[in-house]
Amino acid sequence: MSTARAVHQDPAGSTGGRRMGLALFVIATAQLMLVLDDAIANIALASIQADLEVSAASLPWIITAYVLAFGGLLLFGGRAGDLYGRLRVFRIGIVVFTVASLLDGLAPNGPLLIVARGLQGVGAALAAPNALALIATNFPAGRQRNKAMAVYAAMSGLGITGGVLLGGLLTGALSWRWIFLINVPIGIAVLAGTRLLVEGRRSPGRLDVLGAITGTVGVLALAYGISRGGEHGWLDGVTLGTFTIAAVLLAWFVWLQRHSVNPMLPLKLFGDRNRTGSYVAMLFIGAALMGTAFLLTLYMQQVLHFSPIRTGFAFPPFSAGIILSQGVSPKLVERLAPRAIAAPGLLLAAAAMFWLSLLSPDSSYFGHILPGVFLTSFGLGLAFVPLTLTIVHGVEDGEVGVASALLNAAQQIGAALGVAVFGSVATAATSDRFPGAARALEQGLASDDRRLAATAGGALAHGYTTALLLAATLLLVAALIAAVTINTKRAPFLTENRTDAEPVAA
Repeated sequence: MSTARAVHQDPAGSTGGRRMGLALFVIATAQLMLVLDDAIANIALASIQADLEVSAASLPWIITAYVLAFGGLLLFGGRAGDLYGRLRVFRIGIVVFTVASLLDGLAPNGPLLIVARGLQGVGAALAAPNALALIATNFPAGRQRNKAMAVYAAMSGLGITGGVLLGGLLTGALSWRWIFLINVPIGIAVLAGTRLLVEGRRSPGRLDVLGAITGTVGVLALAYGISRGGEHGWLDGVTLGTFTIAAVLLAWFVWLQRHSVNPMLPLKLFGDRNRTGSYVAMLFIGAALMGTAFLLTLYMQQVLHFSPIRTGFAFPPFSAGIILSQGVSPKLVERLAPRAIAAPGLLLAAAAMFWLSLLSPDSSYFGHILPGVFLTSFGLGLAFVPLTLTIVHGVEDGEVGVASALLNAAQQIGAALGVAVFGSVATAATSDRFPGAARALEQGLASDDRRLAATAGGALAHGYTTALLLAATLLLVAALIAAVTINTKRAPFLTENRTDAEPVAA
């Protein structure tokens, strides 16, 4: 009897149950580590800049290099896992990520840190889609897979807020270098734990090299255009040129996939309206998660004058909302249609985000920020599981990796979009009210000019809340997309028995 069959045939037995529990712990730890590094460096940027003398123009690239490499290479990583073995590619990704983390922590200057962050993103792109694919190959369809997906989804949400908390603690108590060095022992432990995972069937065929190049470079160009547009303006010449290159390459990529015998991205994945709608909704969720963390971190430090450690400790309610929702969502998906969970969850998150958009310089943490952050994360967490299950349902075994990669790509591109667009909107709204508000705030605090500090702080708060209002609007759109496009009823893939049946249209 094979290992996979033994595990799946004895789900309730002590040996099978312990093995699957440990396997889930390995996958969840890896996912948490990968997503943590999306946000963990945000709160340490000021310390890194002072220590390595990084210029203001280069500083954003410490974040962007990771996000660009991660988002741009996800499809490649997912397809490579389908062709060459998900467990093998997952292990390679963890090795690359761990080595790059060590290089980050030892970096003697800014350029080498940025290069190592890019290498970290490469490792994450190889590991992340195959982590999700390994859930599909290691857990039988039904209640066990639902619970595993809930834990995976929780790690995706916790990673962003946990990154802010952990980054603040490590930077304040030790050094910014430890936000990267901490990945080394964790990465080694995950590698050791991969012995518990079972390899799925490989897909026949060859890697579409030209498709990989056009798709990867196209997504990288798109992500770079989004990032640069937020920093230099959407009508900037380089920004427009980058978007043009992205459009040409991505159009070429689609043409290649349509005519290729072994496409890197099987376009039939988008033939299911449920899956396509879930991908789009996940894009907005990624933007909301990262954008909210980005905006609130700046609001608390600049407007409320929180220290990095205090800012980090302000985010556990976000994590609590995710954890609580992941305890509820798996039970709901066994009884309700996916859209009956996802759409209300997104509406709740939109309402909470609107509440956050009413923040002012005098708002209190416990009376305003805490309930808004908790309800936002709870609503987004409710939507995670039904959307994730809808995406991987009905996908052929040889294409689970690329379907999973698209899920991660939607979240990463959404994260890049959220930071870039919300940052751009916040900057423009602040400048309309008080040009140079951030510098004026520093001057007012340094000279004890309370009037100047209050005026500048009010302008910054106006900018951040304007961006949060946009985030609330996007979540309303995501709720509408989920309600309209996801039309399956209580699909058989959410139960433990008839796993081979097709979903029933509502």
